[in-house]
Amino acid sequence: MVKLTPAEFELLVQDALDGIPDELGAMMNNVAVVVEDDPPQPGLLGLYQGVPLTQRGQWYAGVLPDRISIYRNTICAVCETPEEVEREVRVTVVHEVAHHFGIDDGRLHELGWA
Repeated sequence: MVKLTPAEFELLVQDALDGIPDELGAMMNNVAVVVEDDPPQPGLLGLYQGVPLTQRGQWYAGVLPDRISIYRNTICAVCETPEEVEREVRVTVVHEVAHHFGIDDGRLHELGWA
């Protein structure tokens, strides 16, 4: 298990978000990305909760932001080095952002982001 402070981990998440191409980042709409210590169910590294962009219609208005949660303790627990944590954070952020764009787990697995 790797020990990182919340601030160190949040920087990794921010770096991963900064690595998203600008044209995709500009399309992220009504979504909040947060770091939490522990997931609501064991084993989760990240979680997307919301309505993917591909499913939003004219009815989509006045709703709370979608939420992408990245779980610090779980990611740190499955990694053995700080470099592994950095990689896993990047993969997890990309995976959850992809859900915001409507990409399902099956396709993410095919693309190597599962």
